Order: sequence, then C-alpha cells, then structure tokens
Amino acid sequence: MSLREEIIPLISGTVADDPETLQVHSRDTSIFERRPELVVYPKNADDVSALVRYVKAAKERGQHISLTGRSAGTDMSGGSLTDSLVVSFTKYMNKLIEAAGDTAIVEPGMYYRDFERLVKEKTGRILPSYPASRELCAMGGIVSNNSGGELTLRYGKTARYVQELNVVLSDGTTTTLKPLTRVGLEERFSRNTFEGEVYRRMHALIMDNQDTIEAARPRVTKNSAGYALWDVYDKKTDLFDLTKLIVGSQGTLAMVTQATLGLVARKNNKAMLVIFVPGIDELPRIVRRILDFEPESFESYDDHTFKLAVQFLPQFLGQMGILKAIGLGISFLPEIGMVLSGGVPKLVLMAEFNEDSVELARQKAEKAEKALKGLNVKTKIALGEIATSKYWKIRRESFALLRKNLHGFVAAPFIDDFVVNPDDYPSFLPELNALLAEHDLIYTIAGHIGNGNFHIIPLMNLADPAARETILTLTPKVNALVAKYHGSITGEHNDGIIRTPYLENMFGWKMVELFAETKRIFDPLNIFNPGKKVGGTEADIAKYMIRSSV
Repeated sequence: MSLREEIIPLISGTVADDPETLQVHSRDTSIFERRPELVVYPKNADDVSALVRYVKAAKERGQHISLTGRSAGTDMSGGSLTDSLVVSFTKYMNKLIEAAGDTAIVEPGMYYRDFERLVKEKTGRILPSYPASRELCAMGGIVSNNSGGELTLRYGKTARYVQELNVVLSDGTTTTLKPLTRVGLEERFSRNTFEGEVYRRMHALIMDNQDTIEAARPRVTKNSAGYALWDVYDKKTDLFDLTKLIVGSQGTLAMVTQATLGLVARKNNKAMLVIFVPGIDELPRIVRRILDFEPESFESYDDHTFKLAVQFLPQFLGQMGILKAIGLGISFLPEIGMVLSGGVPKLVLMAEFNEDSVELARQKAEKAEKALKGLNVKTKIALGEIATSKYWKIRRESFALLRKNLHGFVAAPFIDDFVVNPDDYPSFLPELNALLAEHDLIYTIAGHIGNGNFHIIPLMNLADPAARETILTLTPKVNALVAKYHGSITGEHNDGIIRTPYLENMFGWKMVELFAETKRIFDPLNIFNPGKKVGGTEADIAKYMIRSSV
C-alpha cells in the first residue's frame, strides 16, 4: 500500500502527490529545493494528531519519514522544505476563530492580509509584528519564525503577542501552551503523560543551566536564531512559558494548530524625517540621537538601492495608477538631480513618527532633525502620503524591481538577515563591505537601522557553479563576522537550512547541545522538520541548493 493510500483513511482532509503539487511544495523563497513525497491538507487538529501518530508508529518501525508544516511558503531559509511529508495549512485551516477587544484567535493557514483586514474591521487593532511579505505570508509562518518587520522598533516581535498556542506534541496528543504560575507548573509536573515529561525535563534543563543560557542570550534587539531558552522562565513574574520555545522554532518541536494573539491600536498620524548620510562614521551618533525621540519605525536603504530607483523610475512608476504615478514622479525630481550631480548618499535613513495628531508627529520629526545639527548629513521632513510613499516604495520594492529587470537571475537570500549593535557600524560595515567586494555580486542593502538588522539579498544565476561556490564560501565568512561582533545571524528570517550549521559560531557548543537536548525532549523520534535548528550541516546547503536560474 502506498503512503497516500495509508494516510487517506486516517484524516478528514485531503492529500496530493501529483507532480505539479509536489513541485510547488518543493520550493519556498529560499535558494533551496527539496521535493516532498506527499502533501497533506489537514482540516483540523484531529487530522494533525492522526498524522503525528501515524508517523510516530512508522518511525518506531524504522521508516525514514517526517512531517514539515507549511503555510504560505514564503520562508527565506528553506525552513518549510522536506523530502518527506508536507503538512499544508492554507487550504482548510485558514480561519479567524475569534477577534474581540485586544485579542484574536487564528489558525495557521490564514493569510496575514486577510487576518489584518478582518481583525481591523472587528476590533480596530492590528498585530504589529507583520513582516515585509505581509501581502503573501500566513499566520503559521509568522509564529514559527517569530516574525518582525518595520514596526518592530516600537512594538517588538511576534513572541511579545503570543498568549496561547494550541499544539500537537510528538506523541500525537493535543494541548494548550501558555504562561504558567508555580501552581500551574506543579500541576503539569504531576501528569503521567508525555506532556508532563516535557515540562519536567524542560524545567530541569533550564534551571540546571541558567548561567550558560543567560550568557548566551543575544545582546542585540532582534533574534530568531536557536531556541529562546532564555525567555522561558521569567524570574520577575515567576512564570514558566513554553510558548517562548515554540514561537520561532520553525515547527521543529510541535505543530501549531491555533494561536491566541494580542493586538494593538496603532496611531495613524505620520511625519517622516529623511536623512541622507554620506558615510558611515556618523551612524552610531545619528541612530542614538534619533532613537531618543521614539520613532515608530527607523529604516534604511543604501546607495545601490537609491541609484536603482532612479535608473528604473519609469518601471517603478508604472506599477501605480496614472495620477499617483505623476505625483510620485514629480516628487522624485530632487533625487534625480542628486544622482546627476554625483551627490548620491551612502545611506538614506527614514525615521517615521506616528502620533495622536499630525502636528505632534511633525514636531517630533522637527526636534529629531534639530538634534542632528553639527553632523555631516542632509535632512528633509516629508509630510503627506505622496511625500513619504516614495521612500517606502524604494525601501520595500526596489529589489523586486531589480529582479524583474535582470532576466536569468533569482533572489539568493543567504546573508540576508543579520543583526549587530548600531554602535559597531563604523567597524563592522567596512569589514562586511570588504568581504562582499571579494565577489562579483549584484545586490541591494536595506535594513532596520534602528535595531541593526540588515537585509542583503544578491541576485544570482544559480545555474552557474561559480555562483553556488560564492554562496558556500561567503556564508560562513559573514556569519563568523557577525559572531565576532556578538550579533545575531538572523533577526527575523530564522535558521532553516541556510543558518542551522552556523549556530555554534553564534552561541558556542554548550548552547548548541542544549538546543539539541531541547529537540530530544520535545521530539525524541525527530518527527518534526528534521535538520532545521538542530542537526543541519553545510553539506545540506550544497545538496539542496537550486541549480537553475528560474
């Protein structure tokens, strides 16, 4: 009997193993390709539980089989790829269960764009940790990667908003994870179940290794690398919260079937301070002075991106309606003049203030501008949608524009998400640029400058063996450089295939062994998404890398 025939009677959902479906699920937005054996579409948590029990029994018989959860497939690290069973949530498990007040309950397969629209209609609030792929991604990926984006500076990442998670554990049981008081934790300890064992062993692991775990806590403001063992036990509140491990775990510890999330009411009166920076020496002072005024977001893009926006301006404007394009095109005249006169800034910084009134936002932007006096920068304050939208347009879409105009090249995210302390910019960035200069790369740099999170995504022809060799050579060098400055190798995009082999560089071998023990406690048979977070190797990067230009 085939795998398909064995699973069909176990679930109320559906399965697929046709070539087209398998091909779609063999790719995400990373540089990798892995063809699954079967795609399963569960309808509910009972289906997921049945799948886990089936795989557990098969593993105990010695079969090579596993489950990898997938929502929208926008992962940039290869985290949703497998050669075994894909559990795809977007077909059926895609509903908003409830939204009221400052809380929403949602299934993993719901697209964020639909979630935001419905939640806004019902509550007037949003989940502010959405990533740049907000129009494409789904809620399961947001939770599993501990996503963040342009609002993280003020609002933090997804882990801050997760209140409860309904999960299926690796023995097939379902449970709800949430912060537990001492009494609640003791009740979990008393259970003669696999869940009880997980709580007992994880509590012992964290308490027995508190110094090692605390020493490994990332000292930057954003991190999605490893398992967040340092956040599980809060000494101040005496709460023990295993959701902190599941969030950002890329589905390697348990399978999430429902998430209860906190929401925020966002203000909607904006002013933007745009800062044109000729070099990097002043960056730490600029960042510190701007952060004093608490911008909602503080973003950046580099001179490559700036020139690109001007070079492809007609195509850029062609993506919009005629009237908006005309207005936006006219507003670009100063930037065109800047390029023609050779005065292209090294970086363009965007500090956006969002307050109770437009006047308050403008005042904050003006005060921040005055705080930069004496520094070698040019500034302007942008008010209104047309004035600010061109900078967001460049920041968000320039790379997609470059990709569309260079045929045969694909986005190659492999050094795309590191975080360093802003105080280290003057020494770190020249060393980074020196590494990049060793290779013939076409790339743009954009980033969350306020918290030191940079995105470098080259365009490459992966059919060229030299391009693949560049990835294998440059990846460990950049990750080692980030480790040298005590940064994080991933602030938002997570580990997946591309970064799992380098976690020891960042955390040290003791912490990596604690990650491995965490995986063994939750998933002793390695049922959930093997090779991510724990056990991945550089050989995996070479093995699964795409070998085509499309």
